[in-house]
Amino acid sequence: MAERHASRTCPLCEATCGVTITLDGDTPLAVRGDDADPFSRGYLCPKAAALPALHADPDRLRTPLVRGADGELHPATWAEAFAVAIDRLAAIKRAHGADAIALYLGNPSAHSLDLMTFGPVLTRALGTRQRYSASSADQLPKMVSAALMFGGGLAIPVPDLDRTDRLLILGANPVVSNGSLMTAPDVKARLKAIRARGGKLIVIDPRRTETAALADEHHAIRPGGDAALLLAMAHVLFAEGLVTLGAAAGHVDGLAAVEAIAARFAPERVAARVGIDAATIRRLAREHAAAPTAACYGRIGTTCQEFGTLASWAVDLINVLTGNLDRAGGAMWTTPVALPGRHRAKGDSKFARHRSKGGLPEMFGELPVAAMADELRGGVRALITVAGNPLVSAPGVDELTAAIGGLEFRVAIDPYVNATTRLADVVLPPPSPLARAHYDVALYQLAIRNVARYSAPTVARADGAPAEWEIMLTLAKGVAGMGAAPLPMADAGVARELCARELGDLAAAGAPLAVTVEQALAMLDGEGPDRLLDLLVRVGPYGDGFGARPGGLTLAALRAAPHGLDLGPLVPRLPDVLRTPDRRIALAPALIVDDVPRLEAALDAAAPALVLIGRRELRSNNSWMHNLPHLMKGGDRCTLLVHPDDARARGLTDGGRARVASAAGAIEAPVEISDEVRPGVVSLPHGFGHDVAGVRMGVARAHGGVNVNQVSDPAFHDGPSANAAFNGVAVEVTAASG
Repeated sequence: MAERHASRTCPLCEATCGVTITLDGDTPLAVRGDDADPFSRGYLCPKAAALPALHADPDRLRTPLVRGADGELHPATWAEAFAVAIDRLAAIKRAHGADAIALYLGNPSAHSLDLMTFGPVLTRALGTRQRYSASSADQLPKMVSAALMFGGGLAIPVPDLDRTDRLLILGANPVVSNGSLMTAPDVKARLKAIRARGGKLIVIDPRRTETAALADEHHAIRPGGDAALLLAMAHVLFAEGLVTLGAAAGHVDGLAAVEAIAARFAPERVAARVGIDAATIRRLAREHAAAPTAACYGRIGTTCQEFGTLASWAVDLINVLTGNLDRAGGAMWTTPVALPGRHRAKGDSKFARHRSKGGLPEMFGELPVAAMADELRGGVRALITVAGNPLVSAPGVDELTAAIGGLEFRVAIDPYVNATTRLADVVLPPPSPLARAHYDVALYQLAIRNVARYSAPTVARADGAPAEWEIMLTLAKGVAGMGAAPLPMADAGVARELCARELGDLAAAGAPLAVTVEQALAMLDGEGPDRLLDLLVRVGPYGDGFGARPGGLTLAALRAAPHGLDLGPLVPRLPDVLRTPDRRIALAPALIVDDVPRLEAALDAAAPALVLIGRRELRSNNSWMHNLPHLMKGGDRCTLLVHPDDARARGLTDGGRARVASAAGAIEAPVEISDEVRPGVVSLPHGFGHDVAGVRMGVARAHGGVNVNQVSDPAFHDGPSANAAFNGVAVEVTAASG
């Protein structure tokens, strides 16, 4: 066949980079950055270059698997696999109720237009309160603090990277993560540009990361000290009269309460716990307040720790108190093209409507993964995992493995037989990412510019293979008693429901559109996710309003711009962005304030002699990209980083092996002695542990590594959100015998 070129968005991380793929027919040959993409501007990371290998991976499933009488997984037809899955799930639901089925959504769900639009359909059909996701092993504290302060779990202000004069980064390594809750291609170049225009970059992290290596200053904080550090900075701002609210003035409640809290966190009081001296803390506060513009940003190191919600809250306190919230060069809100529920008057900050058996709260309708093992042992009979591998990514994996193994029935929607799906009774593989349409509904809500890019499928889907959204819809229909057979235009009901809700929200907000639901449906383009995306685009701020705003955006307009649209820099959005009950910024939400005494108690408690933190690498994205030779070549990356002082005290040698023990368990890992971690801190990457029986991923098994979550303790978690705390885990490290 003739060689051709196709443009699309890379679906592998949060950066949303544009790529150009060279193909021979439907066989992808090579990938390069798309120079015409106005957002990524030709940038390409190693993950995107591996897209052809992912598409061609012989271990990636093309047909369903069903467990046979011999206990092994065998290929099956789609009709057979759907029949087994639906019959068993429906029977369990009828006999034991909706809560007998648990649902887990993995991280790649956020990168799939199919799952973002039709995942909720399956969730509603199941009707279970046993819902889990990677959120509570990742960013949940930030979502909780954003919902409490601003009224929405994704109402997260992002640093205006391209215009800021000063960026304070805590517990984040965006040079490797390509952002994260901050959609920004080629972060490395953007950070260098801050310094090139005379600005300053400061990194607070227990490890001298790739981002810290670019910074003007790096301060090696003690893990878990971020909230105390930021509150000490707030103490200085109040004590020295440096507080200015800027655009937030007139929109905030609770300023006096925050001042009273900050008064208890003098730099001298927190310095020992934080590991940064009082004079430096005072200087950081003064310089941040004095900068022409500044932004404060925190990520995994601030969310996946025991004070995750407090740290996430404190990040935005600094943005508010220095007048940098909703200001060019500060921390701002994106104006996304497509956003479900955009016109809804109420936010989504209802929490703890039910609790786990161990007392951990529901957040945004989900229970935390820290409770998952106990819950699965307590009446749950079936589990559905969607694009997730909790037996690598959740805490306490040994107990969780036993709990999942003890269930009556397991269904996985996943392209691989991995550590979790090896236990499934039915595996339903989605198509290759290149065979799907793509639009980043979630990630464009957090972009540092207002952008949009729609990608049509690059290659044809295999004959007879359902789309990912069709898999979700078929299961939803089945557990709802509608049968597994495909129905003509089966997604029309989903589109009608969303259309009625969006038009109803507009009418309630006083901005009705002059179309009926049926008229709007008749105008929508495509089927499945495309149809829903067209609806969200049309009712959005740039949309055509179903003809009310001629020239506005539609899905057709996005299709006509295959390299994407740049809709301009971030713009001020206060107060319209707020969805709190009184449409004001809540600086001192009770759920957060009530957790402050726990932080104060930690200031006076003895710190563990040694704690464990995680890390990631540019060629990796959680656990699901470890089967690609292009990304796994080179030396062993699953090593235990140990400071020379700690290695010497424990008799560890570079290249030797160490035993790492915690309250949850023990593992062995190869030692890498390095002063890039501060004394008292050791580091292991997450996402490894593939060399277990039943995994069918040849490359990943050859680079199996050690599963750090065998020593991550489910009992160690954030207070308000119960998000798993993977950073700051108390461990003992000794030389491995033999």
